[in-house]
Amino acid sequence: MLKEVEEQRWADYPTCERYSGLSHTTLWRLVKSGEIRSARIGRSVRIDLRSLERFMEEKCGVADQ
Repeated sequence: MLKEVEEQRWADYPTCERYSGLSHTTLWRLVKSGEIRSARIGRSVRIDLRSLERFMEEKCGVADQ
């Protein structure tokens, strides 16, 4: 599962929920506030996984080495 997510750049809410462990509501708030990037395609929303990963690293205090 994780390998599939890493190969993608954009993902839907359920995939991001499983990947991050965050709730749908929390992800929605982060998208709405602009803390993570997203794109709307018709009625569908896709979240930029790299943006989500950066957000999680910043909040957890993990830095790239």
